[in-house]
Amino acid sequence: MLDKLGGISLNADALSWLLTPQDFKKTLLEKIEQATTSIIISALYVEDDEAGREILHALMAAKAKNPQLEVNVLVDFHRARRGLIGHKGDSGNYILYRKLIAQAQYPINIVGVPVKSREFMGVLHLKGFIIDDVVIFSGASLNNIYLHQQQKYRFDRYHMLESKALATSMREMIEKYILADPAVCSLTQPAQTEVLPDKQTIRSFKLRLAKAKYEFDATRIGNRVTPIVGLGRKKNKLNEAVVGLVNNAQEHLFICTPYFNPPRPLNLALSKHLREGKKIDIVVGDKTANDFFIPTDQPFSTIGALPYMYEQTLRKFAKRQQWAIESGQLNIYLWKHNINSYHLKGISADDKTHLITGSNLNPRAWALDLENGLLVHDESGVWKNSFKQEQQHILEHTERLFHYSQIETLQSYPAPVRKVMNRIRRLRADFLLRRIL
Repeated sequence: MLDKLGGISLNADALSWLLTPQDFKKTLLEKIEQATTSIIISALYVEDDEAGREILHALMAAKAKNPQLEVNVLVDFHRARRGLIGHKGDSGNYILYRKLIAQAQYPINIVGVPVKSREFMGVLHLKGFIIDDVVIFSGASLNNIYLHQQQKYRFDRYHMLESKALATSMREMIEKYILADPAVCSLTQPAQTEVLPDKQTIRSFKLRLAKAKYEFDATRIGNRVTPIVGLGRKKNKLNEAVVGLVNNAQEHLFICTPYFNPPRPLNLALSKHLREGKKIDIVVGDKTANDFFIPTDQPFSTIGALPYMYEQTLRKFAKRQQWAIESGQLNIYLWKHNINSYHLKGISADDKTHLITGSNLNPRAWALDLENGLLVHDESGVWKNSFKQEQQHILEHTERLFHYSQIETLQSYPAPVRKVMNRIRRLRADFLLRRIL
């Protein structure tokens, strides 16, 4: 199945690794400054904070220097028009966009993409920073924590691919299926004359988005990269590629995910992989490295129960597969580094085929969000050592689990967490929550 997808040929020096948030930010700003024809920024959000504003100012400076430069910023529509969770009074990032563009002599295009009619039903999780003939790919959004602007950072993966064919394919897909759609609107419209898409247009948008695909002249031999996009449960090429990657692996899988909540098809494929005597390394964030973790010395809110829910899912999986942990087939690594958080996603199979993605590999990503990824086929092994070095870098702040009992039980959680989780169990809502969070 993976071979049939085909790909875009890549030279050995076309792929490079940006291992830290600082490297990512520095490279992104450099490429923006050097841009000559086109910039597309696609992320869940560009925050109204120091780092987010720095990126926006850089984009506007590039446009002012070269008015012919096309600059498009795509963010999730609903996320841009609300405040941060738990922060009352924040009016949303679009207020910043509106102010900046109102002052600009050469405005840039910042649009909101409403994948679904409500944020909890699906968001824009399409990743990629396409600048001329370069693609910088990361699961990161743009704010202080993702770019390590201050003391705290959110760890992610960052890759740069220099390929005109790849950049063109990704750019044309966005222009055709997103920017040209009537559901997509400017987030910089003056308040007095603002026109937003109606509900029916937004509802039908998902049907049009489900048909989105990257088009390119495909080759099925040699070192290559395959861009893949997917939305919804049916005929989702990205989901199929993930399961195909697991099923095709002959020896070893290396998996990164912020939390462990695999969809049923992926869970079955992983279990089958272990039963066949093959090896899996999983690097997952400790609950304290989750975006929504609330330290016990801070006021608790319901959203703070999420990391604990994910941890219990991991505990059940580890308990079920304890035999594989003891045999050395299954290695589960928990990532934890001071107050920082973990946001890595992706799969490597047999050190040969690598999925670089922003997808969380969970039911929500597989059914609700617009996701994409780059499937790298390293036929000659030219990038094997570089991927190995990246994996060692990822493992630097991890601790391996030797027994499922190392993971805490519900009884050991703080009282507010126990109260929320027990309520969820009584209502039998845990199944539903795992599908949408």
